[in-house]
Amino acid sequence: MAGAHRPPRRPLLAALGRSAVRHRWWYLVTWSVLVVAAFVTALGLGPGPGLFDRLTSGAIEAPGDALVVQDVTSADADGPALIGSVTGADLQDPALVGAVAAFAEDAGEVDGVAGVEAPVLHPQWPAAPEALVAVRDQDPSTGAFLLTVELEPEVTFPQARDVLVGLETAYAGSLAERTEAVDWGGVPLLVDDITDQIQVDLQRGEGIALPISLVVMVVVFGGVLAALMPILGAVASIGGGLAILLGFSYLIDLDATVVNIVTVMGLALCIDYGLLLVSRFREELDAVAPGVRHRDLSAEQVEAAVVGALTTAGRTVLFSGLIVGIALSGLVLFEAPIMRAIGAAGVAVVVVALLVALTLVPALAATWARRLGHRRGAGAVTDDGVFSRLAWAVQRRPVVTVVASTAVLLALAWPALGLRLTSSGTDLLPPGADQRVFFEQLEEDYPLVAAPDVVVLAQAPADEVEAWAETAAAVDGVLSVDPPQDLGPWPEDVPLAAGADADAPLVRLGVRVEEGPLGEPARDVVDALRAAPPPADGEVWVGGQAASLADFVDSVWDRAGWAAGWIAGATVVLLFLLSGSVVIPLKAVVLNVISLGASLGLTVLVFQHGNLEGLLGFESVGALESVIPLLVLAFGFGLSMDYEVFLLSRVIELHEQGQDDDTAVRLGVQRSGRIITSAALIMIVVFAGFAAGHMLAIKQTGFALAAAVLVDATLVRMLLVPATMTLLGRWNWWAPGWLRRVHARVGVSEHAPARGV
Repeated sequence: MAGAHRPPRRPLLAALGRSAVRHRWWYLVTWSVLVVAAFVTALGLGPGPGLFDRLTSGAIEAPGDALVVQDVTSADADGPALIGSVTGADLQDPALVGAVAAFAEDAGEVDGVAGVEAPVLHPQWPAAPEALVAVRDQDPSTGAFLLTVELEPEVTFPQARDVLVGLETAYAGSLAERTEAVDWGGVPLLVDDITDQIQVDLQRGEGIALPISLVVMVVVFGGVLAALMPILGAVASIGGGLAILLGFSYLIDLDATVVNIVTVMGLALCIDYGLLLVSRFREELDAVAPGVRHRDLSAEQVEAAVVGALTTAGRTVLFSGLIVGIALSGLVLFEAPIMRAIGAAGVAVVVVALLVALTLVPALAATWARRLGHRRGAGAVTDDGVFSRLAWAVQRRPVVTVVASTAVLLALAWPALGLRLTSSGTDLLPPGADQRVFFEQLEEDYPLVAAPDVVVLAQAPADEVEAWAETAAAVDGVLSVDPPQDLGPWPEDVPLAAGADADAPLVRLGVRVEEGPLGEPARDVVDALRAAPPPADGEVWVGGQAASLADFVDSVWDRAGWAAGWIAGATVVLLFLLSGSVVIPLKAVVLNVISLGASLGLTVLVFQHGNLEGLLGFESVGALESVIPLLVLAFGFGLSMDYEVFLLSRVIELHEQGQDDDTAVRLGVQRSGRIITSAALIMIVVFAGFAAGHMLAIKQTGFALAAAVLVDATLVRMLLVPATMTLLGRWNWWAPGWLRRVHARVGVSEHAPARGV
């Protein structure tokens, strides 16, 4: 079952290596121009809008009743609105009415303003109950009321800031003398704050990750130039990733949280791949020019080293990138637009990371080959070191290692069984953020202005709707049901839902519950209302945040099997092409699933249960953001397979050179251990840098992926993999005869010649 010696059958990487050496200046100039153009375009420094001007933020959507309710109720909605919370007014003063009217007139002259509403402008003020809704506690003596400024539908959220400047000028000219203060808020300002915070977190994460990564790689390589190669590749990856996301924003609504998640993945992968390639390049230099000082290297020796690095480590990078891309492409199979956006953008960024690693990094290596200086930590790895001794210890007691490591992983995964999901709105912003404070105060002072916790759309005769509303009011946890609101017939531009009548009138019911729109009572109320019989002659659709979350979870479960099958199946095929075995791929998938369970359990333990709140700087909402588990599984699976390929490629190389199984495993761990450990450390630094941000979703993602890398690079890659491979022995390489023949024809084998082993 041992692999036979075969010459390389894939000349593509070797040709790419030669091209990177002979045309290196063309590669460097081209990449420089592309990266500068990418940053200028993505950051909005050119003539068009930048990426952060085109981002959106909102509730997680998936097909279901909640989306029907949202589409119908927003079909005839006016443009976005800004809300001014006015305090210190004398609502009994007739002169206030004139001042508010003057403000409304001045505000109407501001570009983008469609109209102004205020309780004192109501014809029946102060007797009209609907006007008192916009007065704090519905009590004029509080001296506080709301100004609602409707914006034109074409006003974008970033443009709302410009409108706000005009409103503040109008307020100062007409209302400032008769009030104490006004605080402005609204969905446009909330989304703008979220995107601004994401941009700040992105800069903070990069500011932490890049310098520390450079220091780590200087230690690993023993020189600044060698360490700079992966860092420059990472910068190129960031620029390319941002430009790709800008392009995606014209095709789909791109949620603000996607940017950091996808960008950090590209950054981490590029550093990872650069580290592997540069390390192998310097190793190849020692092999092709033993004892030759770097400044005396010939052009032929440099080219041979670059080609050798690409045909070995380059193959590893290519396989790793394919597996990471496959893992992320699994997200495209889900119905929720945000998951498809993350999957599509993630795959595109992986392509950028691969292009950087296979073209820019080799060109940099060829350019700086003679200036790399001292080779400490960078030459050929000795076959006796800390990692070989660790592998030897594991091989002495493989059963104990497997049992102990698996027990630890299962214990870490245990909290994931109690996973609770949420879909935060203002809670995404850090405590104390202006818009978060505004909306929290708005809900407290003007409870009837805030959107109802659960929204019901009914289509039935009026008497049956009223009877159904009485039933809803009796459900445990319901505080009140708003009066029915007539919406007219089904909107023409909204697809007709199952059971709906295009001509029958629609009625909207607002249901207010205990503990807010995502508390347990709201979730129970949604379940109860959906389980309740609809009116005899009609239909009801239940929406709201809790309903949207329930639809999202149901949608995920509906597609989870297909996504998991695609990811696992494609990964098994790729690893089979690499190894010629069916045992190694299946074992890798099983170990990765256990590892990801452990990282998800750690994330639940910290963020859902509120551990380490002070250290990490967050307030637990008692749940994880709804997209986090999928991101951990997709991104984490890809990263875990990253290290699996790093290690397996060395073991397979030694196996194909004729080494016995235990020796191949021990030397494979030794030769890949330093790179895996260094790459894992840098990955953890990158993810920790983003976990230091203030956005809760980004913080959770950064922590979860850092935990995934830590668990995988230690317990799995250094202990479980060598232990299980030792136990399996020659069965590691087993495959049915027909599959061995398939691998002989289409499998990949580009091993390096033996180096005295």
